[in-house]
Amino acid sequence: MSLPVEFANIFRTKQKSYKMVLVLAMIDIWRETHDRMLKVDDVAQRFLTYYQYRETNNLIVDAPPPKVSSQWASMNISQIRSILDTPIEALRSIVIKQSGGAYLTFADKVWSQGTEVLSELQDYANQELDLYYTQLEPRYEFSLKDGLDQILRTYIGAKSEPIANHPLGDLFREKLPEQLNSLSFVSEHIRINGSVGKGNWATVPWIALMDTRITKSTQYGEYIVYLFAEDMSAVYLTFNQGVTKPIKDRGRRGGYEYLHQKVLDLRSDLSFEGFSTDEDIHLTAAGLGRDYQVSTVAYKRYDASNIPSDDQLIADLEQLMTTYRKYVDRLVGADEVTEPEFPLELVEEIMDEAVREQLDSIKAYIKHKGFAYTPGLIENFYLSLKTKPFVILAGVSGTGKTKLIKLFAEAVGATTDNGQFTLIPVRPDWSDPSDLIGYSDLSGKFRPGQVTKVLLKASRNRSRPYFICLDEMNLARVEHYFSDILSILETQKWEDESIVTDPVIQEDSLMQGEDQRTYGNLSIPENVYLIGTVNMDETTHPFSKKVLDRANTIEFNDIYLAQFPDEEPGMELSSAPTPNQFLRSDYLQLVDAFNADTKALITKTTHSLVQINNILEEIHAHVGFRIRDAVCFYMLYNQRFSLCSEEEAFDRQLLQKILPRIQGSSVSIKKVLLKLLKECVVATFAENDYLEDLGSLFEGTKLNRMISEAKYPLSARKIASMLRRLEEDGFTSYWLS
Repeated sequence: MSLPVEFANIFRTKQKSYKMVLVLAMIDIWRETHDRMLKVDDVAQRFLTYYQYRETNNLIVDAPPPKVSSQWASMNISQIRSILDTPIEALRSIVIKQSGGAYLTFADKVWSQGTEVLSELQDYANQELDLYYTQLEPRYEFSLKDGLDQILRTYIGAKSEPIANHPLGDLFREKLPEQLNSLSFVSEHIRINGSVGKGNWATVPWIALMDTRITKSTQYGEYIVYLFAEDMSAVYLTFNQGVTKPIKDRGRRGGYEYLHQKVLDLRSDLSFEGFSTDEDIHLTAAGLGRDYQVSTVAYKRYDASNIPSDDQLIADLEQLMTTYRKYVDRLVGADEVTEPEFPLELVEEIMDEAVREQLDSIKAYIKHKGFAYTPGLIENFYLSLKTKPFVILAGVSGTGKTKLIKLFAEAVGATTDNGQFTLIPVRPDWSDPSDLIGYSDLSGKFRPGQVTKVLLKASRNRSRPYFICLDEMNLARVEHYFSDILSILETQKWEDESIVTDPVIQEDSLMQGEDQRTYGNLSIPENVYLIGTVNMDETTHPFSKKVLDRANTIEFNDIYLAQFPDEEPGMELSSAPTPNQFLRSDYLQLVDAFNADTKALITKTTHSLVQINNILEEIHAHVGFRIRDAVCFYMLYNQRFSLCSEEEAFDRQLLQKILPRIQGSSVSIKKVLLKLLKECVVATFAENDYLEDLGSLFEGTKLNRMISEAKYPLSARKIASMLRRLEEDGFTSYWLS
């Protein structure tokens, strides 16, 4: 006795499971009824029950035909009967008979061997099914298909949630890169990075595989990258090239021309069989997504509704990686690899360790030039610039405010000669932004202002810092000529890991085509730093809270006259070109910084500010989220680089962000200053004791002793000075000394 040859041959092929399950369903019903004529509907129901069981219990199972249904749970008997037509037609030993209804039965040549053949057939079918499902099990320890499915299914919804610590961020940055790195064809040269954006969700998230022999960043060079369409309709596996550096170096038009020519060259040199090499890749309508579309050499599109199996996905990736490896080997062998000056995200990793060393070099350079500043001032100036690219230096004339900016800039390689340092003396008659931004003359020609010229240079060389010093910026009313720039600076946001702002100059405001191409939609690049120097006397104007909220105000009046240049023969210190990453902000909103490592410091700092705010509310000088975030950023940078103690850092922020807001002559001002003094000195004195007799506070040495032992001595000394001025003149302000 033996199985019909037909069954054995069919079971040995890697066909869908329908045929084997049909046979098992018929045998099961026969064992229950002992009828040789089996109702088609009964067989169909048993057939459906088998697949629904496997689907419900998350077992490997063949999917229903796409044209019929997407899952077994939603199917009915009528649909199953249409599916059974194919396996019945293939299994000629199964016969359909019509006799008062539709029936199935095995052919006479099967029944003629006795019912024992059905037991053998059942065992054989079960063995083949087990083997079939074993062959369908994933060959990898992870499922790339599941990862891509999860992203395409959940990303749009996730964009309405906070980005900090989101599981999708972990999937992009950690899980999928780690899993892809385990594939046998991914060599030790390959670095895998993923991004969902920084601060804000990326329009086009990505996962890139870069050969570190030719690129360590997605900003330049060639690499393999998965790009997700903005509407999450598809993901593209692409052979691509970095767009950021070519566009920065050549401008958008020149960058696009370069990228397009490179695409043509690579398509002619390399084999991309099975991949598309046309321009029909659709990610998004504008922005960096548009840049990706221009730079794509070859791609394969996977629709969200039909992501292939892991076998197919991995095979596609291996094929493209093989082409990529051959390309890289050729470049490396021909010594054609050129890396940018400051090549990668690694700069950030290096900076964390080198900041103190860099600051020591800056201080040494300044000292060598014959200038000395109070201890901690350079670190404070650095942290202030890092927190926000707008800083105000205040003090009496001759204390070296402008010189500090110039020497600091020189020490990091920014000079007047290379265009990275620009001194702009402010004129008293400035009443609008035209002197800084520019204007169109009567012929329609745009005449760029001094700031616009710097912005244009900086936008073309974003790896280097550019400094603009507005000297004596309060000779004119700052709000009149500088408010536009301040407002635009507040529009800073993350766009694919770069900081961008709204345009300073709208393209449609320019009348000539050449001006539109050069200055159209020019914004404030992330490598521009604005520093103003101010004197407070009868010739200058006070600052509004709009200005003070947006800056760290550093006041210094100490002058070290007995400081001389170094006399060591042959000693010459030179400035060192420094990447912009040294100064660029890492946080724009508190959500950018908030994580398990920073939570404690942020919470503690915010709690201290809440206490201060409760005091300031009495005179309507309390601060908002902008100042809270800036103070937290300053504290976090200080902790990260270990530049001073936590108390010293918070003391500086009280002095620079809170006290400049206070001025007036009322009893309320006096009361608030006394309460703030108590917070700073942590001394046991009752502020009400001095409301009627403020002069008694300055008698003897008690106040000096309290200040010397204060928790926040700098702020305590300033508050005492403001109180003395209030007592003597009946009016006080941070700016009066």
